[in-house]
Amino acid sequence: EVQLLESGGGSVQAGGTLKLSCKASGYIFSTSLMGWFRQAPGKKREGVATLDTDGSTSYGDFVEGRFTISLDNAKNTLYLEMNDLKPEDTAMYYCAASHAFGAWYTVGQTRGRFAYWGQGTQVTVSS
Repeated sequence: EVQLLESGGGSVQAGGTLKLSCKASGYIFSTSLMGWFRQAPGKKREGVATLDTDGSTSYGDFVEGRFTISLDNAKNTLYLEMNDLKPEDTAMYYCAASHAFGAWYTVGQTRGRFAYWGQGTQVTVSS
């Protein structure tokens, strides 16, 4: 059974920093496309960042160089470091892992099928 468990969310002021973590079990992140998504109340889920097996990354346009996705293979844990946070970054953040039976998502220049999702971690940015 694949399980993804996010952590690291919280409440920060605008300009602050958070680092999200996603620990996987039953799945090896480095074997397939992985990513971070977010969903704000009343809005569609949108792609934040992806990391492919060759190390290439892709980001949503709104990231504007503020976020970095990375992977610790030894810990099988995916990270999203977020700097210079803005109130519009407030959302539930989800990590995801790809599989052939997943739904299609486009994140920046990357398009992939994501089937496994964590339960999410809330990020709230105040002005």
